Amino acid sequence: MGYSTILDIIGSVIIGGLIMLILFRLSDAASKNTYNNSEEYSVQTYLTTIVGIIEYDFRKIGYNADYTQTLPSNSTFILSAGPNSISFLTDANSDSTYDTLSYYIGPTSQLASTPNPNDRYLYRQTSGKTPQPINVGLTEFKLSYFDAVGNQLTFPITNCGQISTIEINVEVEDPEAYNGEYVSAFWRQIRLAARNLSNR
Repeated sequence: MGYSTILDIIGSVIIGGLIMLILFRLSDAASKNTYNNSEEYSVQTYLTTIVGIIEYDFRKIGYNADYTQTLPSNSTFILSAGPNSISFLTDANSDSTYDTLSYYIGPTSQLASTPNPNDRYLYRQTSGKTPQPINVGLTEFKLSYFDAVGNQLTFPITNCGQISTIEINVEVEDPEAYNGEYVSAFWRQIRLAARNLSNR
């Protein structure tokens, strides 16, 4: 066995090692892409679910199945408006009676059992009933409010009758991370205007 044979063996080992390293990296990249594609679909599904609920309810602010039902002139359909919460009147059951519908987020500590440290419940509560938690990987539920000429109202909002449009920001993340990275999806409704806000 000559000197050139030893060099050939060493070269073969190095090349074989590099090929194995490339294969491992390709396998890891393929696994990551498969995971991300699967989780992106899940996150998009979560986002679609929560957005569908929010849009349906928010567009019915002030709605009543009996169109003759009115509020006193000094009242407003939006009862309270915060950066992460809102309460408003709507006929949730279509029984011609106004209900109070509230949305608010809970603390991250309520979902401490999930790997994602940022996810939390979004609560939906109707007229004093038990709040219904919506758990779809929500990490952000942020509201901004604007008056009739488009000026953003500052918090705290003491006169909800000034609210003409609402901006809604929602973000959801996958409950589990891949290599420390969470798949996320973001949705923004710019200037949502419920039909009945103009009929205060």
